[in-house]
Parts: sequence; C-alpha cells; structure tokens
Amino acid sequence: MSAQPAQSAPDQARLFRDAMASFPSGVTIVTTTDADGRWWGFTATSFCSVSMDPPLVLVCLADSAECHPVFAAAQRWIVHVIHPEHADLALRFATRGADKFADAGFAADERGLPVLSRSCVTLDCTAHAKHPGGDHTILIGRVESTRLGEDLPAVYFRRGFHLLSSL
Repeated sequence: MSAQPAQSAPDQARLFRDAMASFPSGVTIVTTTDADGRWWGFTATSFCSVSMDPPLVLVCLADSAECHPVFAAAQRWIVHVIHPEHADLALRFATRGADKFADAGFAADERGLPVLSRSCVTLDCTAHAKHPGGDHTILIGRVESTRLGEDLPAVYFRRGFHLLSSL
C-alpha cells in the first residue's frame, strides 16, 4: 500500500468542505426575536434530533453570523424544515445583511416569534443548552410543539437544492 502525499491545510479545508457538501441533508430556517421584538433568522443544514425523551433537536449557528448574539441570548426559537419552493428564501436567510423577512410568508405567533406559514415541519423550541463547537455554537432546543405539513422537504446536496421523489 503506497503512502498518500501530504496535503496542505488549505487543501484539507477544501476537501473537508467538499466532503460535507456531499452529505445530503435537510434544510431549515431558524427564527427568533430579540428583546425588542425584532425578528432574526438563519438557514441551517446542520440539524438533527438529539433525544426522544425529552424531545430535543440541535442546530448549529456560525459564531460569525450577524444573528449569533441574538440566538445566544434567545430562550425560544422556531425550526422550519423547508420544501424546495423555499430554496430562494433559504439562500436569503444565509445572506448577511439581507432583508430576510420581507414578503417571505412569516407571521407572528402568540409570543411574537416569526413562523413560516407553509413548511414541511415546524418545531417550537425552548432553549435546553448551548455549547461551543469550533467556529459554531450548537443550539439544543427542547421541542414544545410540532406541526407537520403536507410537502416533501428540500434536500441540500453538493451545494444545490433537490426534491425528494415520492417514496
């Protein structure tokens, strides 16, 4: 067996990004409000269940994100699993400085949190734990309520949005 040539740190970083892009994942938009009631949100593909009892999910947020301080302080947030028709919206929520909520189909719930009127899954979460994770923060939320939609979710794979075929 021959030895692999040594790779530079930038090559390793690029290969790691490419490897993660080759792992299909769902797409979520996570929303909350700040202390003044202003709406905030971000797109995340790093999302998964943590526990069934209690019901916990995690989502990862870049420490460099404009909304990071708000989510670091937030006690509630909403996770929306989106469908492919919301691909443009997911890109908007991944863009720093974008007017994320303009004409996007969000309405305030009874606590003032922004909820997307049409999503595949909507999870209303309370903060359970927050942990550092490299250049991200891992937000663990306890799911207080779950709403299921009719649409199939978007899948993000190799930097593009795809539609699941009906099973």
